[in-house]
Amino acid sequence: MPGPGSAILMRFTQLRLRRNSSPSSFVRGRRFAALVGIFVAVILVGCNEKEAPQAPKPPDVEVAEVTTQDVPVWGEWVAQLNGPVNADITPKVQGYLLSQDYTNGAFVKKGQLLFKIDPRPFEAALDQAKADVERAMASLAKANNDVERDTPLAAQRAIPQKQLDDDKAAQAWSTAQLAASKAQQQQAELNLGWTKVYSPVSGIAGAANSQIGDLVGTSTKMTTVSQIDPIWAYFNVSESLYLGAASQIRKALQKSGTSPVPIEYIQANDVPYPFKGTLIFINREITAGTGTIQLAAAFPNHDATLRPGGFGRVRVMTGYSRNAMLVPQASVIEVQSQYQIIVVSPDNKATVRPVKVGDRVGSKWIITEGLKPGEKVVVEGIQKVQTFAAQSPQAAKEGIPVTPKPYVAELDGSS
Repeated sequence: MPGPGSAILMRFTQLRLRRNSSPSSFVRGRRFAALVGIFVAVILVGCNEKEAPQAPKPPDVEVAEVTTQDVPVWGEWVAQLNGPVNADITPKVQGYLLSQDYTNGAFVKKGQLLFKIDPRPFEAALDQAKADVERAMASLAKANNDVERDTPLAAQRAIPQKQLDDDKAAQAWSTAQLAASKAQQQQAELNLGWTKVYSPVSGIAGAANSQIGDLVGTSTKMTTVSQIDPIWAYFNVSESLYLGAASQIRKALQKSGTSPVPIEYIQANDVPYPFKGTLIFINREITAGTGTIQLAAAFPNHDATLRPGGFGRVRVMTGYSRNAMLVPQASVIEVQSQYQIIVVSPDNKATVRPVKVGDRVGSKWIITEGLKPGEKVVVEGIQKVQTFAAQSPQAAKEGIPVTPKPYVAELDGSS
């Protein structure tokens, strides 16, 4: 569009032509109009050059080639942690709680004192039982003397035989009474000893459920002590997967008690646990509702990092994937559970392509569908390509021009 300056020049030219109506003036007017037209054209060209937007520069990107490799295939299942032994601490006698002798959440040893119950009623019961034993012993001593004295007299018919028979009956009764009294004394001693509650296993003791002064009894769960080293991870696999490896697992368990296949544990924060575990048992039945069978793996837990009740994932190598296509994980774009990769053609045009992914292998990702070996994918500069596509929609349809450079992977120690 002509600007205001060009319009003024054209109007001025028209006025000059009207004023110079003679032939010579007309010729001069035409020359002047030509000069003005050239001037206006130069102005319009300059304006058009300023208004035309400059095309964005092709972004620099780093690309990696799709490679193929034989890689291990891992099965992964949700797992829950639990201790081999979770001992619920309940008192064996009823009484008032006097003290808690451990720290909540602390490690306790087998036989360590945890709680004390008021012992006074049990001390009194023990004294009573001891007195009953003494009484029974005295009664038995008298009965023994009677039998010893009356035996020769009865033989000489100095006393009736019935008296000796009564003496022997009294002796037997006293013997039984002494045994019963000793049993009661033993029970009283046990009850008194049970006023001190000890840990039956070594492990982590939970927070106390009973407070000082509470009346506790045989149904009171005071706390729980869990063995945590090793700790067990329980997980469920499908029946078909189990049947495929049942014979190998059974042979391994029968030979050593544990499966030699190493098992990895991924913690809830997605950080791999540094120690490998081993399969230790398979449950007895297939769960009817889910069609799965429960397995358990044991992991060393010396520093008590893993705790009962925690959730994570176990990973077990189930085989190998031959000629799997691998790309760096950074090249995979996830959008609403859909995966994409930016592929660079031989003429340096980038296009977005949907793909299907498999397992992660170290710093790489297995691509099961959507790529071919030897193709190049964008690893660094994905955001630049997306920005260029937003600025040039037509280029995004035809292929975004890029300036590719080889991607150099960082050495992270992963395979």
